[in-house]
Amino acid sequence: MNRITRFFARPAALAFVGLSLLLGATSCATTSRVGVSSDFDHSVNFRAYKTWAWYPQQQPDTEGGPAKGYESFLDKRMRAAVETEMQKKGLAYSETNPDLYIAYSAKVEDKQSVSPYYNGLGYPYYGYGFYGRGYGYTPVTEYKAGTVIIDFVDAHRKELAWRGQGQAQLDQQTISEQETYRIVGSILGTYPPQDTNARR
Repeated sequence: MNRITRFFARPAALAFVGLSLLLGATSCATTSRVGVSSDFDHSVNFRAYKTWAWYPQQQPDTEGGPAKGYESFLDKRMRAAVETEMQKKGLAYSETNPDLYIAYSAKVEDKQSVSPYYNGLGYPYYGYGFYGRGYGYTPVTEYKAGTVIIDFVDAHRKELAWRGQGQAQLDQQTISEQETYRIVGSILGTYPPQDTNARR
């Protein structure tokens, strides 16, 4: 048994590696990558959209407060971030006969990730090999993830035209102003869709 193998065979060493992974994940939470996905109606001519407004049935208070009908801090951040991005794209806000309605949802959830570590044997270790020896250790990291969904609804057809979703690791229970702008910017960075099948 070489030195690396003997090191990772010790429970104390396993705990040290797990703690290092946890601290590393915590320290980079505010700069974590935003995972983004989107989908859209391929028959839509997105160039025809020039104006937009908030979806009339949008329910404020995405933070789950005691009542609906008013804006939470997260609602205000979401609306400000979306408005900023839409201005950059040259779409004007208009409550009179808009081309698009925009709706959104945002939430924070508790997540877990299982992080493999190098065991010195040439492959990652996921916590399976030592159960028979009584250790049973798997480096599990708990974290909070903020998920934002933004819908573009064709105001005339009353049908969904485009949907974008983004998720990022957070270091608190709510999505901060900085994180809101970063996530919304990443999502709307995929609009309009670049698929060659879409009418442009």
